[in-house]
Amino acid sequence: MRIGSYQLENKLILAPMAGISDRPFRELCKQFGAGLAVSEMVASNPAFREHKRTLLKADHNGETGLRCVQILGTDPKQMADAAKFNAQRGAQVIDINMGCPAKKVCSVAAGSALLRDETLVRKILDAVVNAVDIPVTLKIRTGWDLHSRNAVEIAGIAEDSGVAALTLHGRTRACKFNGHAEYETIKKVKQSVRIPIIANGDIDSAEKARWVLEKTGADAIMIGRAALGNPWLFSQANQFINSGKLIEKPTVETIQHTLVNHLEKLYGFYGNISGVRIARKHIGWYFNHFRPISQNTRDAINQASDPSQQIVLINSAFSNLTNDCAAYESL
Repeated sequence: MRIGSYQLENKLILAPMAGISDRPFRELCKQFGAGLAVSEMVASNPAFREHKRTLLKADHNGETGLRCVQILGTDPKQMADAAKFNAQRGAQVIDINMGCPAKKVCSVAAGSALLRDETLVRKILDAVVNAVDIPVTLKIRTGWDLHSRNAVEIAGIAEDSGVAALTLHGRTRACKFNGHAEYETIKKVKQSVRIPIIANGDIDSAEKARWVLEKTGADAIMIGRAALGNPWLFSQANQFINSGKLIEKPTVETIQHTLVNHLEKLYGFYGNISGVRIARKHIGWYFNHFRPISQNTRDAINQASDPSQQIVLINSAFSNLTNDCAAYESL
């Protein structure tokens, strides 16, 4: 899988997820085999450019592998300027968000709302591609709703504009995350253009990863929600794609060690106060592998106010778990 002049190590990519795909999580997923990890979306509006939260979203200091920043907006010039700004800050690939279905994004005609205006799509893509000398990629959905699927048309525009690769989430904006991904639509898009196509949507196991590649003919796959609390999915998928063999599920000790290491990286990245708060959702996702722990234990962990207290409570919870296969759900 190539993006411009860059050769990825494999066919697996971590999706850009708001509030999740920060540097600690990107690094963790790369450690377990993601060939590329895309940053959280960054607004192109210059008024937010120097905001602390915006800068953290695109913070790549010390990050290994290819650095890819996703930008969001509707104004071609602002998007071009945002691409240049992030390239100057170290981005090696710029990804354009035209796939986010969130109401607050679509209400300002950004994200997947742009799919309703193919003329504006072309203007944005032309402006961004011409603004930087690094590869530009695009992420879209199959259309605005079930009656206006235009992914094939958008893919053609992207190819004409010089976009280096296209990620397609197999749902319309109206579908949000409901129903099933449209792999046939992804297959049609792949057959319609020459640029690399990355399939996204409902890829939640190693077997599904290989099946989607074969079903759609895509050049790579993008994994999002299924990686939450489950970075091992990348190593499992890599192994199964390459050999057809499944890796054993991680042990309880492995899950505990990975979680604690992840939390320590969050504390270092955000600071103790914000780190503890942001860690709570990740803790919940890791614990989803197990039979429900007591509400008292969950409450205590969520009410922890400093890193040491949070870690002690997590280790205490793990001390009550065993390696018995029945102790946690299938990954």
